[in-house]
Amino acid sequence: MSIVEVAPHEIRGLLATWFSVVMLLSLTVSCFVVYASFLHIATSTLQYQVVWFVPCIIIAVIIVASFFVMYESPRWLMIKGREEEALQTLVALRGLPADHPRVASEIADIHAQIESEHGRYGDAAAGGMTAVLRETFLVRANLRRLQQSCLCYILAQLSGANSVTSYLVPILTMIGQGGSTDRSMFLTGMYSMAKFFYTLIASFFFVDALGRRKSLFIGIIVQMTSDIYIGAFLKYKQAGAVASGASEAAIAAIYIHGFGYAVGLLVLPYVFGAELWPNNIRSFGSALTQTFHWLFYFGVNKGTPSMLSSMHNWGTFLFFAGWCFVALVYVFFAVPETAGLSLEQLDALFEGPFWQMRSKAKVQRKRMDVIDSQEVGGVEYIDQEFSGKTDVVT
Repeated sequence: MSIVEVAPHEIRGLLATWFSVVMLLSLTVSCFVVYASFLHIATSTLQYQVVWFVPCIIIAVIIVASFFVMYESPRWLMIKGREEEALQTLVALRGLPADHPRVASEIADIHAQIESEHGRYGDAAAGGMTAVLRETFLVRANLRRLQQSCLCYILAQLSGANSVTSYLVPILTMIGQGGSTDRSMFLTGMYSMAKFFYTLIASFFFVDALGRRKSLFIGIIVQMTSDIYIGAFLKYKQAGAVASGASEAAIAAIYIHGFGYAVGLLVLPYVFGAELWPNNIRSFGSALTQTFHWLFYFGVNKGTPSMLSSMHNWGTFLFFAGWCFVALVYVFFAVPETAGLSLEQLDALFEGPFWQMRSKAKVQRKRMDVIDSQEVGGVEYIDQEFSGKTDVVT
């Protein structure tokens, strides 16, 4: 949530995606800490203490250190009436002077949006939890935000990606690539590392550069194709022997599946879950959608072993592929392109019928292109004290 509030709109998706990048980096480190402890520390109390405390200490140090370099959100400061502090924070974040057109335009948009929200719905932050709940659940536009954010998280879990991550070793055994405990730990660590690099690639080359919708289309199609192949492979493997090349392709499909998830349904729900909400209730809305995310994460992971057993293994992957298809249809009809839009412009997308969101997003994006071109092509006058003249920079 804080990331999307302080990020420039051009790279908001990239910076928000880095939440997932760091999360997967932490997961990778944890996996290899477990692997190293298994290999080099005898079974004892120390073995599990190292596994538990090393990641916790690293995270604690990073969190404490961040207290000294983090800025408050300019939008939060503006809501609290600390306008001068909001301006100075934005100046520090953008590295531009207070009178720069970019800073002036952004601070004016933030102020206008907050005034508009207070005028229409009241000050939810000042009204307490009752006002926050009323604005979240009784305002049609916010209910649509809730629906879209929650559905993105839910579809991400039903795509099966986290089930593959959590049950990677049993799935590899089904494919015929099981092994000893140390091999299983190593493969788990390598899969986590692969997803870390996939997410890193997605942050730079997909989410903002390609756009939210195209990234979702690519990621979901890759996931669905991988699910179908793994399901078909397991079906034929149960019926009889399969070629060694088919087994190797099934392993590759698992890693390709991770790439599809990283590009689409892994990172984008986190971005949507934070950027779609209005300023008044962004913290509550983000927390609420995260709650649904983790509830479905727990539910799907808890149900995966039963699904694998009752659906003869292969049916589970076709089940996941079916939900990927549902996600594809949902994205096509209901998910607008938000890349390149400021947080203040997103509010207009949720006013009116849902089928108009895509056209509204295009209009807003054209407006941003005009503003950006004016900033780049505009004329700035810079006083040169030493020469006693004024240079014109175009």
